[in-house]
Amino acid sequence: MTITDPPPSEARKRTNLQRIALSITINAVRHELEISPTATLLDIIRDQLGLTGTKKGCDMGGCGACTVLVDGRRVASCLALAASFAGAAVTTIEGVGTADRLHPLQAAFIRHDALQCGYCTPGQILSALALLSEGPGSVAEIREGMSGNLCRCGAYPNIVAAIAEVAGL
Repeated sequence: MTITDPPPSEARKRTNLQRIALSITINAVRHELEISPTATLLDIIRDQLGLTGTKKGCDMGGCGACTVLVDGRRVASCLALAASFAGAAVTTIEGVGTADRLHPLQAAFIRHDALQCGYCTPGQILSALALLSEGPGSVAEIREGMSGNLCRCGAYPNIVAAIAEVAGL
């Protein structure tokens, strides 16, 4: 049995997927985009908008490196179809603080040396921001609340300490 290429018209149909319009606010800036129906939120954030702070880790929603906030709630952007978020307000790490004006959580991460390679840090910080808005009452609640974000360097004690400081625990 031989495998042959599809006729040119069939190949064209597969590569010219219909594009759809998406209106979305990212870091308080409204964007009107044309996207593939299969584009993930991570795809549009990194590839279309050039916001590379959000990382692609496992691409299966298990590591938390791609965590962003959508209307204040944590979302694994690698699993989320962008079209599902029409009209939503998304926050990436670029929308959290600036180099001259760090968010208190970013400053706490630095003070507690809560990062080593830094790859997971954007997702850690966004997840921690959502957790802080939930009002953790103990270090155990912080550990549980952050369990969806992995750090290959093992900076967990320092990450928890930074979040606990900002939570006032």
